[in-house]
Order: sequence, then structure tokens, then C-alpha cells
Amino acid sequence: MSEKTWGQVRNEILKSVGKKSFSTWIEPLRIIDLDEGIAAFEAPTKFMRDWVSRNFADPILHELRKAGANVDRVEIRVADVRSVPANSAGKPAAVQVKPAMQDATDLPGAPLDARFTFDSFVVGKPNELAHAAARRVAEGGPVTFNPLFLYGGVGLGKTHLMHAIAHELSTRRPDLRVLYLSAEQFMYRFVQALRERQIMDFKEMFRSVDVLMVDDVQFIAGKDSTQEEFFHTFNALVDQGKQIVISADRAPGEIKDLEERIRSRLQCGLVVDLHPTDYELRLGILQTKTEAYRNQYPGLQIADGVLEFLAHRITTNVRVLEGALTRLFAFASLVGREITLDLAQECLVDILRASDRKVTIEEIQRKVAEHYNVRLSDLVGPKRVRTIARPRQVAMYLAKSLTTRSLPEIGRRFGGRDHTTIMHGIRKIEELKGADSQLAEDIDLLRRLLEA
Repeated sequence: MSEKTWGQVRNEILKSVGKKSFSTWIEPLRIIDLDEGIAAFEAPTKFMRDWVSRNFADPILHELRKAGANVDRVEIRVADVRSVPANSAGKPAAVQVKPAMQDATDLPGAPLDARFTFDSFVVGKPNELAHAAARRVAEGGPVTFNPLFLYGGVGLGKTHLMHAIAHELSTRRPDLRVLYLSAEQFMYRFVQALRERQIMDFKEMFRSVDVLMVDDVQFIAGKDSTQEEFFHTFNALVDQGKQIVISADRAPGEIKDLEERIRSRLQCGLVVDLHPTDYELRLGILQTKTEAYRNQYPGLQIADGVLEFLAHRITTNVRVLEGALTRLFAFASLVGREITLDLAQECLVDILRASDRKVTIEEIQRKVAEHYNVRLSDLVGPKRVRTIARPRQVAMYLAKSLTTRSLPEIGRRFGGRDHTTIMHGIRKIEELKGADSQLAEDIDLLRRLLEA
């Protein structure tokens, strides 16, 4: 079969499968031979061979016949690495796992949100280190820290930064193979590979990428087989000098049921905490979103003081904050009214009420640990030295005072302690407050910080 015929066939396949699937699966194929009714092609990897055989062999066969080729069967083989064409970097051309919106037939990554870019990420003191580290990784050059581990509560920007890294890399370094997915997707793919007896394909796929990004890694804790494979994948990529970016809702040392060797590996890079938003950052986010909404809702007026009111009152997380603003603009547009303080209170009554009463135990623990300059893992851990025990009791006292959680629930959040231990800690602080003015000041300051 001539290259001209194969070129015509490729063009027809491009029309039917789309540009992304074509560049990922068809473009890397190399025609070898057409003999005795068998059209033979080479694929760069075994994983790609199997995928193309299952999903594209019939369309290729159909288009070859349409082009006049005498073909009964399409056969995909794995190329000898020495025979694979090299790319501009001198590496064998391999499957490109591009960080873009994925088709169903693309590699097993999660789709990226086009809104989550560095341009749309509002930087403030609570997230400036995480933003700077993410920017460094997104440049695509050598990085002194590996992995980059981002952690923090819900809605603080972890996923936004990971998507932003992937988007930036796709622009700056399109030659890199970047794979972004959640820990649950990693686990699902692993279980699927076990069930279908394709574990070697799974290993080949995940260990062939240049940048691996895994979101919400806390979900693999307690899943022994998945942790085992994740550990080996992690080691293989680091040994090859590949970059890894991980996110979780808490620091590696605080993820329960995570194997010690994985915890140690995750801590060997740069671990960055995205702190809860402060007033200035919340206001900046609202101002940025408002500018975008002015184009969407031309002529809609917003009164002075509304954004400041929302930034002060809605402190839970950025998602709730942005959702409140979206609702407010939509409501004002529908009823044809200016966005005033009264309208905001009327429209957002449920969000404002929920924000008033929500202080989490995790926030209390973090603030207390920061205030007393102790590690969060020590605060919830077994250590009983006074420098740790007293801050722990303060955190227990505030958890009981500022949340609606029961004593057993508070005990579970403090390393699985018995509710009687929590009760003893609370009583101890109540006794000491009257005699220790410094302790009373500490508690008052922490309470104001948490309720701000």
C-alpha cells in the first residue's frame, strides 16, 4: 500500500473521529506492510496497540477498503523502540496524553475545566506560595521539588491550580505527556486492569507520562492494593525524573490509613498548605468575578458595600462565595433590580445563615496549631508533653464552644480519643481560664480569628 493511499485513509479517519482522537491514536501509527490481505501497522506501545486494535481497527479497515486496498484484516504490532521515529527532543514518539478537554476515546484522564487557568486564579496571602509553586511546575522546566503536594479544605483552589498547571503545560510544552485524574479514577483504572488481566498495560500507561497529576489522593488511603501500585508508579516516575503533582484535603502526615512509605514519599517534596481565605482574598475574588459578570449582565448596577458585606459574611470557602455572587446577579437580572445590600440579604438568606454557624473542627485545629507553633499532626497525635497537650486542650475547648459536634465526634477528630478525654480537656481549660490571663487572651484571640 502506498503512502498516498494511507494518507487518504488518514484524512477520512480524521473527519470521522475528530482531531484529538486522531492525533492521540492514529497519527503515531506507522504502516509496515500490506500482504495476503493483512494491513500491518506499528504502534509505539503495547497499551496503544491494544487500544487501537479494540477501538479503531474496524474504521481503519473500512476506510482502506473504500480507498481500493485489498484488505481482509488490520493488524497492529508493537514497534521496536529502535525503529520508532524520534520527536524533536530525540525521544521515541509516544502516546500524547494531552491536558485538554478529553473525548471518551482518549487516554484515561479527567477532563479539564476551561475556566480553571492561572489568569482566573486570584492570588492572596493564604495561597501565594501554592500559586508560585504551581507556576514553577507549569513552566515545564527542571523543578527542585518533586512531588508538589497541595493540601487544604474544600473550595480553596487545589483543583483550580492543578487544572491551571495542565492548561499551561499544554501551551508551553505540547511535547510533554501530561495526565490529570482523581485518585478515585486511578483506583478505578487499576481495578479494571486487574479484572481484565491488563495490569502490565496499566503499568506501561501510567509510567510513560512526563507529568502525573492526582487529585484528592486521600481517597486511596486504606485501599491496600491501590496504594501498592500507586507507590510503585510514584517511585518509577520519580526515578525517571518525571514531575508529580498531588492534592489532598489534609497534609500527608494527617491522612489516616495511608501507608507510612507513601506518606514519607509524599513528604519528600514541597508540601504546601492552601490556608482558609482571608477577607482581602475573598474581596479580591468577588471583584474579579463581578468584572466578568458586568459583560454578561450589561447595565446591571451593584451598590457600594455589597461585595464587602459578602466578603465579611461568607467565609466557608471560595465555591460558596462564587456561588452566592452568581445567584445574586442572576436574581437581580430576573427581577430587574439593582444589587443592593437589602437585595443581597433577601436573595442569600440561606447561605448567610449557614455561614454564620459554620466553624469546622479542622479550621480550629489548624488555627490553634499555627498560634502555638506546633505541628498539626502532633496536635491530633498521641504526644502528651505539655507544649502539645495544652494547645490540644484549647482546640478541644474551642471545638465544643464553636461547633455543634458531639464529644464522641470531637474525640474522633482528635486521633480517635475517648469522649471522656475530651471532657477532661474542656474542663481543664475552663478551670485555667480564670487564673491564667495569657490563656484567656489566647482563647479570645483564637475565637475572634475563627469567627471573623
